[in-house]
Amino acid sequence: MERRSFLRGAVAGGTAMAFGYTLMQGAAYAAPAQPGTGPYGPLGAADANGIQLPAGFTSRVVARSGQKVAGTAYTWHSAPDGGACFADGTGWIYVSNSEISSTGGAGAVRFDSSGNITDAYRILSHTNRNCAGGKTPWDTWLSCEEVTTGYVYETDPWGVNAAVRRPAMGRFNHEAAAADPVRRVVYLTEDMSDGCFYRFVPNTWGDLSSGTLQVLKAGSATSGTFTWANVPDPDGSPTATRKQVKGAKRFNGGEGCHYANDTVWFTTKGDNRVWQLNVAAGTYQLAYDDSLVSGTAPLTGVDNITGASSGDLYVAEDGGNMEICVITPDDVVAPFLRITGQSSSEICGPAFSPDGTRLYFSSQRGTSGSSSGGITYEVTGPFRA
Repeated sequence: MERRSFLRGAVAGGTAMAFGYTLMQGAAYAAPAQPGTGPYGPLGAADANGIQLPAGFTSRVVARSGQKVAGTAYTWHSAPDGGACFADGTGWIYVSNSEISSTGGAGAVRFDSSGNITDAYRILSHTNRNCAGGKTPWDTWLSCEEVTTGYVYETDPWGVNAAVRRPAMGRFNHEAAAADPVRRVVYLTEDMSDGCFYRFVPNTWGDLSSGTLQVLKAGSATSGTFTWANVPDPDGSPTATRKQVKGAKRFNGGEGCHYANDTVWFTTKGDNRVWQLNVAAGTYQLAYDDSLVSGTAPLTGVDNITGASSGDLYVAEDGGNMEICVITPDDVVAPFLRITGQSSSEICGPAFSPDGTRLYFSSQRGTSGSSSGGITYEVTGPFRA
């Protein structure tokens, strides 16, 4: 995927001027898209599920917290959060975390080739505030605890093998994980206002039981070069991992993380930014910053992030106006969907089915504003290939 830059509109005489705008250490920023002008067109009226979608797309409710998943014995967990899809023969599995203290964990829903639900079950139990995570190339789900000395748990989406704690990946306020099969590392975000960005280098690729935790080092600028440094004590006690390496770069509330084609994108909620690392070149820059957008920013409350085969990024909002926004490879940013009537919630866990025709995600607190009111959805339609 090509190097991505973003996004500022210069306003002159009330008109947005669509030309490159130089800012922030010489990074080029293009004019931003206006809401409703993305690749799928404007959003329509809210459907029966309260979701506004572009023409040609439909939604359905997959599961509700506290209720049995249709046709199964599994009661869907509260506060559904990060998620991912896994191929399962001709069908697939959607895995979802539960961001509940002490009784969190993760659950899964299995679908057949037609998208019918065939099973649902628990894959991780009795862990703490399982927020986001990430999928591995060997088809396991890394479920991350968002607490001060949180762990990463490696889980089996099929629910056959017991989940395994992976302490070598560090103990800190974990958020998301993204595997890089080229460099054979796993990138990790940290949800702290002075958090860091990490990578875990396993001793053996495919085995996360041992390896080296490293932290990204760079200056205070929003673009430049970076290096990696070993974290001396991944256990994070008595000194927190983020405070062990001098020169570690600080990020304001690390959230979602996505890897594709030598590039890592991750979000920081404290400053509404999407960052881009070119891990082959060892450079970083901003991919999105709402403070640099003239007028109303199309994306606020950045949180979980995923990518499609088209190269489009899909960024879920924590609050904001409850949208999933799309960022295209040519720097268009626009709402893809909006959930109405759920302003006290957040959107979590966006993930595509293996064939790219269905998008799964959750509203963590639903219409009630309570963790027991979570709703998990599916959107189907003509997604770009």
